[in-house]
Amino acid sequence: MIKIRTLLLICTVACYCSCDKRSEKKQDEQPQPDTASAVKKNITPEIKPVAITYHALRMKDTGRKVYKTFDKEQQKIILALNRIDAAHVGSTDTLVVPDTFMNDWNAYSVFPQEVAQLKDVKKIVFFSYPTQTYALYENGHLLKWGPTNMGKKSSKTPTGLFFTNWKGKEVHSSVDDEWILKWNFNVQNKMGVGWHQYSMPGYPASHSCMRLYAEDAEFMYNWADQWRLKNGALIANGTPVIIFGAYPFGQRKPWRNLLDDPNALKISATQMDELIQPHLEKIMAEQQKLDEVKALTQNNADSTIAQ
Repeated sequence: MIKIRTLLLICTVACYCSCDKRSEKKQDEQPQPDTASAVKKNITPEIKPVAITYHALRMKDTGRKVYKTFDKEQQKIILALNRIDAAHVGSTDTLVVPDTFMNDWNAYSVFPQEVAQLKDVKKIVFFSYPTQTYALYENGHLLKWGPTNMGKKSSKTPTGLFFTNWKGKEVHSSVDDEWILKWNFNVQNKMGVGWHQYSMPGYPASHSCMRLYAEDAEFMYNWADQWRLKNGALIANGTPVIIFGAYPFGQRKPWRNLLDDPNALKISATQMDELIQPHLEKIMAEQQKLDEVKALTQNNADSTIAQ
């Protein structure tokens, strides 16, 4: 059965590549959307959603050879869907693979593309424990998503509303000083919880932190705001971070459910609203404080330059 599935998959890949070339030729003959004007207006040209289904790639025998037939971008998508890094591919028995590889990375997101309730929130980060993913939003628009490996059963990542505080490009773990955490951004100062680059085996494995790919950790390190201190006292919090849900420890990995239902992990806009509403007042109040501190800092800088 495994060999038959593998042969079918190889044929599927070959057909996909062939159909993709014919598709490109047809697209050349079709009128294209005015992307230039869309960019000027800061909107994305409307793209009809494509239904993506998934199948299991058994990694024993020829499965590894089939995996190597995918190009780097396709492998990147496969790794993200399985919440795993390239170093651990050899130790997994099964990979969830999409039947369609989209150019739009956000097409694979479990988070909604737009959340109206966040329209006035400049920046916010979400970490979903059950789906082991993160999402970044700017004014309600999904900016970026990616996989994460969060806290294991014996040292779970705390849930609730947090704010980013201090950060460091390379710090030593408070659990074991031999562990080097790159692009570390702390969200809970007393507990030492934060996100950073680290090994991702494809399941919750950390000591309460949120592990990320290096490129994601670096992006978020530069994107999020630090807290603001004055004479050692907190005067403004950084970017809001909501960590939510529970992981089904001891059960099937949640992303394996995509094999039965492509929408199994989807988080609806309604669910997001219910998650955000209890924290929205606090988020907006802290955002105003941070904006005021930023404005004051900028005014002081401008005054110094003028002098």
